[in-house]
Amino acid sequence: MTYETHETAEVSPVLPATDPAASGHRLRWNKVPEVTVYFWVIKVLCTTVGETAADLLNENLGLGLTRVSLLMSVALVAALVLQFRTRAYRPGVYWLSVALISVVGTLISDNLTDNLGVPLTTSTTVFALALAVVFAVWFRRERTLSIHSIDTVSREAYYWLAVLFTFALGTAAGDLLAERMDLGYWLSALLFALAIAAVAVARFALGLNAVWSFWIAYVLTRPLGASIGDYLSQPTHGGGLGFGTVVTSVLFLAVILGLVVFLTVTRRDVTETERRAAHAG
Repeated sequence: MTYETHETAEVSPVLPATDPAASGHRLRWNKVPEVTVYFWVIKVLCTTVGETAADLLNENLGLGLTRVSLLMSVALVAALVLQFRTRAYRPGVYWLSVALISVVGTLISDNLTDNLGVPLTTSTTVFALALAVVFAVWFRRERTLSIHSIDTVSREAYYWLAVLFTFALGTAAGDLLAERMDLGYWLSALLFALAIAAVAVARFALGLNAVWSFWIAYVLTRPLGASIGDYLSQPTHGGGLGFGTVVTSVLFLAVILGLVVFLTVTRRDVTETERRAAHAG
């Protein structure tokens, strides 16, 4: 799905967007990519890697859930520091952060379920409420949830916090649905793909708000990617194709790397905001 690049399409008609400069923040170029087909393809690939890489590190390498969680959290913090220090959207840095946050979001949900015994119904509810709080505070402070105006430190912080909770929520909700309905991997993937298609229809045919349609689809891509990853990596007797987590992770990482290099060279996913800023300065 692609979304309008005009800010007015995503700002509440009641509460006007505030000027980032007026709140004391340093104006910068937009720090996220344009939402195109490339965005959604890489996003799904990252969610798949988040599922298979977490399993690979936890089970195949024998690091254990706690050690893997600490290791990946440190790597994520390092990637986000680099992301915050960039002046504009950089495909390599941005998608590295997304891939790592996908792994960490998966591990957060897995830790709650496996280590602490928190029921999936509880974790799904908690993550949904946490995401709602992030959105409420973000909108209250910035008067917009626009993904086309991630051009200040505060907006970028809200954005990445929301992304983290979407991954955790998608993991918990996907596991809950799989546990309750026992559909199998490929049927689960089909179900989530149909749900995303329904969001696209609601957006383009029925006029669903661009912001909410984006974030709903963003959450749904997490269980979609996880179902695809599980279907490819799990053994045949468990309902998968038996490729294993190593092959699946390497394959998807290679595709992600190829697409990121392509976007770095062609700048196909640079937002109109950044194009105008680059032309002006």
